Formats: sequence, C-alpha cells, structure tokens
Amino acid sequence: MMAARHMGDQPETEIDPATFRRIAEIVYQKAGIVLNKQKEALVIARIGKRMRRLGIIRFRDYLRLLEESPEHEEPVEMLNAISTNVTQFFRERKHFEHLAGWLARWRLEGQTGFRFWCAAASSGEEPYSVAMVVRENLLAECDVRILATDLSTRVLAEAREGCYTAKDMEPVPEALVRRHFIAEVMEGGRCFRVNSALAGMITFARLNLSQTPYPMRGPFDAIFCRNAMIYFDDDVRRRLLEECWRLLRPNGYLVVGSAESLAGLPTDFRNVAPSVYVKG
Repeated sequence: MMAARHMGDQPETEIDPATFRRIAEIVYQKAGIVLNKQKEALVIARIGKRMRRLGIIRFRDYLRLLEESPEHEEPVEMLNAISTNVTQFFRERKHFEHLAGWLARWRLEGQTGFRFWCAAASSGEEPYSVAMVVRENLLAECDVRILATDLSTRVLAEAREGCYTAKDMEPVPEALVRRHFIAEVMEGGRCFRVNSALAGMITFARLNLSQTPYPMRGPFDAIFCRNAMIYFDDDVRRRLLEECWRLLRPNGYLVVGSAESLAGLPTDFRNVAPSVYVKG
C-alpha cells in the first residue's frame, strides 16, 4: 500500500522518535551512515525536501513508502537526499602536491601504467583535479585510468556532465582552465566543460562503501578516500580500510581527509604525511 499524497501541502516540521530511529536504521543498513539524534534537523530538512517533491506531508507515510519501495527506487532517492556532497577543485591542495611528486618518481622508475580511485567523488571536482595533475605530469602516451565512485546517483550525473560554473572554477589556475576546459554559454549563463581528453580518463560508477567486498580488482597506485569515513562507525571504517589495503599495490598510497585519522583502527597502513598513508 503506497503512502497517501497531498499535493500542495507542506511536510511536517517535526519527526516522532520512533520514525526517526527507523529511518536512521534504514540509512545505516543501506549505506553505513550513522545518523544520531544530533542529525535529526538534517533528516527533517533533507527528507522533507524529498517529501515535498512526492506530495507527502507525514514522515511516517514517507517511511512506509521507503519500506515498500523496490530497492532501486525510493531507497536510492532517500540516500541521494541524505548524502553530504561538499567538494571543490583541488580541495586540500597539499594532497595534489603529493600526487605530483609520486607521479614524478614513478615516471623516473619507468612506470607507464597508472590506476587511481576516488572513492567519494561527489560531483566530480576531485577526480577531475586528479586527472589534471596527471595530465600535467605524465606523457600523453602513458596509460592512465581513474575510477570515480559515489553513493549518490544525483551527483554522479553532475560529474559525468562535467560542466562547472565560474564560481566552481575559482580554485583552478587559469592556465589549467585554458588547457583542460571549454567555455560554453548555457541557458543559465557561462559554464566550463571538461575537455574530452580529461573526461576520457575517468569512469564514474555508483558504489556503496558500506557494502564489502567491492567489485573492483585493482591494484591501484593511489586511493583518495577523503571525508567519507567521518560518516561511518568503526565497523564500516575497518571493512573499508581492509578493502583499500586489498586494492592498493605494494607501496601504494591511501589519502584521507585532513579531519580523518586511522588512529585506533586495526590496520597495517603506515602514516607518511598528514592524512597520507602507504601500504607497506
């Protein structure tokens, strides 16, 4: 039985404790994201926006829809709504300076094939930043593949589109904008679209980091898993790190967010710089 729709009415602004707990349970079961009582306002705001689109005014009716919907429908939309997707080009710039140094060393060692994984790619700024650093530091004939994954189908669609506003482009040096983007005039104004050479390096795919093992085989030279573990509990973090270890080549690098640490977690990764770890 589907939840009743009330088009034109506004959703509730409060959620009863039992409904919140059940929604939090579903979010954890499906994505490993922990929603405690302090996240109640976030749930009300983000799911409330989804409810307005559906014409649902009561949270318990939305919960009923969520529980009755096929796995690939409303649960996916709910996770799109709940997910936090804060990103920008060259965010935490020091990480990209490390990447440039690794590439220079690997190139001198004779390496010609390179594999990278951006585990929480959001709307694409991170993998495109990685691609720009690669393009600036490797010969064109090198074989480079970048896998970019995220939980949200909404931001993955934006990433595949690869079109960014002038505001989005502010962290990108002008020389890189000229070399790697094409200015276009869109209905909403001017945008900058990644060129085909940059876009061709990246494969975007949906991946739920809480559901292990992951389908990839690797090995990767470096994994960027930044600002994802902060949403998980220790069990999901542990399994995520085990998969990163499996998927990295010996002496490969794991990069996490500056607010994240592997301290207290059972892992053999060795810290070599702030928020940078090596396998081996």
